[in-house]
Amino acid sequence: GIYFARLPLKKSATIVHGNALQVDWREIVPPADLHYILGNPPFIGSKYMSDAQRAEVATIFHGVKGAGILDFVASWYRKATDFMESNKEIKTAFVSTNSITQGEQVGTLWPDLLNRGVQIHFAHRTFQWSSEAKGKAAVHCVIIGFALHDSQNKKIFHYESIQADAHETAATNTNPYLIDAPNIVLLTRTTPLCEVPKIGIGNKPIDGGNYLFTAEEQADFIKQEPNAERYFRRWIGSDEFINGYERFCLWLGECPPDVLRKMPHAMKRVEAVRQFRLNSKSAPTRKLADTPTRFHVENIPDSSYLVIPEVSSERRTYIPIGFIASETLSSNLVKIVANATLYHLGVLSSAMHMAWVRTVCGRLKSDYRYSAGIVYNNFPWPDNPTPKRRQAIETAAQAVLDARAAHPNASLATLYDPLTMPPELVKAHRKLDAAVDAAYSKRKFTSDSDRVALLFERYQELVAERDLKTVIPKALTRSI
Repeated sequence: GIYFARLPLKKSATIVHGNALQVDWREIVPPADLHYILGNPPFIGSKYMSDAQRAEVATIFHGVKGAGILDFVASWYRKATDFMESNKEIKTAFVSTNSITQGEQVGTLWPDLLNRGVQIHFAHRTFQWSSEAKGKAAVHCVIIGFALHDSQNKKIFHYESIQADAHETAATNTNPYLIDAPNIVLLTRTTPLCEVPKIGIGNKPIDGGNYLFTAEEQADFIKQEPNAERYFRRWIGSDEFINGYERFCLWLGECPPDVLRKMPHAMKRVEAVRQFRLNSKSAPTRKLADTPTRFHVENIPDSSYLVIPEVSSERRTYIPIGFIASETLSSNLVKIVANATLYHLGVLSSAMHMAWVRTVCGRLKSDYRYSAGIVYNNFPWPDNPTPKRRQAIETAAQAVLDARAAHPNASLATLYDPLTMPPELVKAHRKLDAAVDAAYSKRKFTSDSDRVALLFERYQELVAERDLKTVIPKALTRSI
């Protein structure tokens, strides 16, 4: 080989030490002299920022409603966009946490950027970036290349799994969810876009744990207070539902006062709840001390209902969803859909709905965080399926339930683990996927990207039909 003389240095970089969000970049380099901006801004979630960092975000996004939910990295996108206004030939690319392309943050950050002319030229969808530093957790990242001018060579890099190699596809338009689709931004909706049952959260006791019992604790309590047995109900949260844990709730909200006063051990629990609420720093919680037998949020359907875990592992191909008897109380850690049918279970348990979830939902670490306002209420259901199509979905959904029931000792966590999912359950889900796909279109779907593209088309149609101006910012309607 040829010896390369590294020293002494002939050229050196110009390095400026300072706060990138506070300094004026134009004083460091004239925009006319710059071609590219590249960076790996700090990964700090909105809940973990210091007061100083929150103040910086507020300054940069002055006038942008809801900017308080944005992660720290979002500020670099806005700062770079403002800088590129002076030279629209500049191209920028940042490594970022994937949270800015998911959930509520999309509806705050991206309308602001798109309104300023931002166009995404290339994007790496979510992948895992592991640090070699000791004790550092792997981070789920995206890379977004953008500019204030268009490109005829847009690309999206997909990863079959977060640790897989990227494969490149050409794109007509890369939207804020990093898919090839129009620049649609989903805002939080309070009611479903389609005519389907409403979704809500389960019950929120704010009881300091005084009304919740394990099976052993319940048995001991009933020995002390036999008359309380009739007031116990099964209690289901995400953990209990997925992992099959047993918990019980002492529900005294409908217990007659004269009966309650004859149960001294139950009265002690009520008093403990009252004191817990009185000691709260929250004024609304202290107010709840006036009615200590009632929950802060009460959602108790009078018939069986669907349960959707709020948080579910990204490793699962499908989020486990199921019916729960009305006698069971659900916690606020699950979403519930009353008056749901097998048809609703089938669509929500399908590959079509899961493609939507993976694209638009927020995340807790890397796990799916299912929301009512973004995921469920914006979901475009099939357009008036024929009775035959609907029946096919219901039949396939029942087959999924039957395949689960064939393993009564296995939890949903076990049944939906990719390594232990029973073949008959896999087969049942694939048939359900085919039935739901057919209700949307006659064409065959080869990937989640195909499904999501159709769902956004369907979403556009629904918005146009209903003239839902609150769903899409006015400045984005030109892109649709």
